[in-house]
Amino acid sequence: MGAAIGRCERALRRARVHFGHGTENARDEAAELVFFAAGLGHELGAGAYSKRLTALRTERINALLGRRIAERIPLPYLTHRAFFAGLELYVDERVLVPRSPIAELVLQRFQPWVNARRVHRILDVGTGSGAIALASAMAFPKARVDAVDVSVAALQVARRNLRRLNLEKRVTMLRSNYFDAVEGRRYDIIVSNPPYVGGAEMRALPREYRHEPRLGLASGADGLDAVRAIFAAARRHLSRDGILVVEVGNTEDTLLRTFPRLPFVWPEIAMGGGGVFLLRAADLDAVAI
Repeated sequence: MGAAIGRCERALRRARVHFGHGTENARDEAAELVFFAAGLGHELGAGAYSKRLTALRTERINALLGRRIAERIPLPYLTHRAFFAGLELYVDERVLVPRSPIAELVLQRFQPWVNARRVHRILDVGTGSGAIALASAMAFPKARVDAVDVSVAALQVARRNLRRLNLEKRVTMLRSNYFDAVEGRRYDIIVSNPPYVGGAEMRALPREYRHEPRLGLASGADGLDAVRAIFAAARRHLSRDGILVVEVGNTEDTLLRTFPRLPFVWPEIAMGGGGVFLLRAADLDAVAI
């Protein structure tokens, strides 16, 4: 099996496919492809490399590799699985492939910015596959989580993951344009990985991104349309000591120029990635947006 991983790695490198949908390099992507096709769990690690592959599994590997290279489809759409904050999730082209660095903050229970024992309600705006909402429910087992998305198709995927993880009693998924469906509710944490790709960047995206829903990527000319909508209503949905956590990716510099008076906190992400800011409720009180 180790030889198959090496062969796939070399093929991916030669083809110059774009990574960034759950893996960052050819080696990791080759490993995920081969482990999936072989029906083996990653917990086996390098111990699985000595295993022999049947002709059928080799055929499956070749078919997956061929489509990945020829069609530039992100691998999670071919395997229908993605990993986020320790969870295995179902994904398809109705949702973005979950890959937000917010995962690390969820696993840390958003500390030191909140007292985890006092977190009772969490809102995930633009939930997509449900990744952030479901991971937050796991991290805060006594909290209730609302997950909203404007896309009916995305919510179908999110609810599939909700049932899979048996979290229906604590996680509610709602169709909503931002905060419309949760009017009057307040939360200790509002978290969002909204669309944040500007017009010029959208036109320059690698082919892999063309398979993802445009609704989850494009956010106006400067990439900040979604952030503006969140700022416009977040304060009245935050509890007194609540926090707002939002990913803006490569739009970070534009955000800082556009909102120079906001005291953004930029948490360090040890696992890589960035472009995630945090604001306290009081920050939104004190600064005119």
